[in-house]
Amino acid sequence: MKEILDIKTVHQCNRCLGCQTLHPLASVIRLDNTDVKEHGVRFDFYAILLIENEKEHICCCGRKPYDFSYATMVFLPPEQTFDMTYKRVLPQQGWLLAFHPDLLCGTHLKEGIKRYTFFQYRKEEALHLSVKEKNKITECLQEMDAELHHPIDRHSQTLIVRYIELLLDYCTRFYERQFITRENKNKLIIKQTDAILDKYISSGMLRRGNYPTTDYCADLLKLSPCYFEDLLKFETGKTLKEFFQIKLLETAKRILLEKESTPASVAALLGFANVQQFNVWFKKITGFTPNVYKVSQN
Repeated sequence: MKEILDIKTVHQCNRCLGCQTLHPLASVIRLDNTDVKEHGVRFDFYAILLIENEKEHICCCGRKPYDFSYATMVFLPPEQTFDMTYKRVLPQQGWLLAFHPDLLCGTHLKEGIKRYTFFQYRKEEALHLSVKEKNKITECLQEMDAELHHPIDRHSQTLIVRYIELLLDYCTRFYERQFITRENKNKLIIKQTDAILDKYISSGMLRRGNYPTTDYCADLLKLSPCYFEDLLKFETGKTLKEFFQIKLLETAKRILLEKESTPASVAALLGFANVQQFNVWFKKITGFTPNVYKVSQN
């Protein structure tokens, strides 16, 4: 059984891939006929892959007929294992941007990198680029590589980090474009989410005070939690909690109109601690108490 290639430092990464170390904490590596023998590779730092000319194998990164096919990007946080397929660990052609978390120390990207949630996506949720997008990313990498070839001075860290942030901002834009080109697929996922929440409510699980979580929904949808959150926010403008509150209100209104229902029975089904809490919640949103709403609709 093949082992995992565990790469601890940027320098070690350069040595493994036949590249010179120009900076101990960052490297832009042009991939060309890479031949990693191990089963997978794990970087102890951030790694961004730009994959080119892998049409026969790109299914491992989730490309669909409605996606662009000029290049694919995968974003790896520190200590995440990656392999493309059982035949190949890294792409034969493309780019690898490697940067250690220590490079970000003392910069606003140290905390700001958390907003680039695609580092938590699965490889099947990769970013697929148009030719113009690919050229823009390649341009960013080349500019960064040029800076890395400049002798290290007191400006080096600032400029390298700015290039990294610029690249990540472009990727944020391109992921939003990808959500648009996947509109029909995403609307189906929203419908599936709606059905999951309906089933969750009808199952009585709310009686135990347990609300559905992002992890719960994402697991059923076979998505990473961060990708699911971003998709839901992009399509509906709401977090899962906000989306569920709307579903909860729709359910409360529907059940209240049933002949035998009471505010107390609805409150219990929907997981409220008591009917008073349900009354306050319902009135805050609708302007009516549950009893007044029930009478007004009959």
